[in-house]
Amino acid sequence: MRKRDRAARRVRRIVRLLVALALLFILALVVYGWAQRHPQDTPWAPLDLAHPPGLFTGRKLVALSEDFPRCQALLDRAGVDYTVLPERREGENCGYDNGLRFASDEPRITPFAPASLGISCPVAAALALWQWEVVQPAAERHLRMRVTRIEHLGSYNCRRLYGRSSGDYSQHATANAVDIAGFRLADGSRISVLGDWKDSGAKAAFLRDVRDGACKLFSTVLSPDYNAAHRDHFHLDQANRGAMGWRSCR
Repeated sequence: MRKRDRAARRVRRIVRLLVALALLFILALVVYGWAQRHPQDTPWAPLDLAHPPGLFTGRKLVALSEDFPRCQALLDRAGVDYTVLPERREGENCGYDNGLRFASDEPRITPFAPASLGISCPVAAALALWQWEVVQPAAERHLRMRVTRIEHLGSYNCRRLYGRSSGDYSQHATANAVDIAGFRLADGSRISVLGDWKDSGAKAAFLRDVRDGACKLFSTVLSPDYNAAHRDHFHLDQANRGAMGWRSCR
């Protein structure tokens, strides 16, 4: 009797184990299928600018700072035309070796003003995705028209944070940042961070949407909500903060 009881218990344990393994196998298939359909939300899937922003898109864009050829290949695969800028060095803390400029006649990129915007490749990749997935949809949603030009205050600038004489260097010192000041619309009207951020209408709603959308793509996003120094622009950068990868969105 005891032998039969022990045998029955073993059989039940084996059955439970087989059921658990079957459930784990089914769960693995479900997770794999979901990951295949949502590569932007999985850390191991390669970045593709054809995919909408996901949970890991921002970190993947920042990681491009370590691999200029991979960043170029990403833009090439997306069909974006650009010019690689000559390497630039100014002392120990300033300069870049991964700078580029979007082609002036690139149809997929909304023109910048001034037109001579030179930026690091990770910033360029994020700007492209930001235009396609955030800026233009927000303009059509809130303003019923498209953005035809994006106004900026520059990218490369060999300086420390806030122009101080000491302390850490700004991401601008490596062209790894850009300051966005405003947007020109298809009807010729203009939206500016300085003039429209505090508005209560569609223009302010548009600005907040493009700020919030940038937070999914850039390592740092600073707006007028941060401090007075950013009252007239959005600061967007791709600072690489190591394994922790913490992000700043204010």
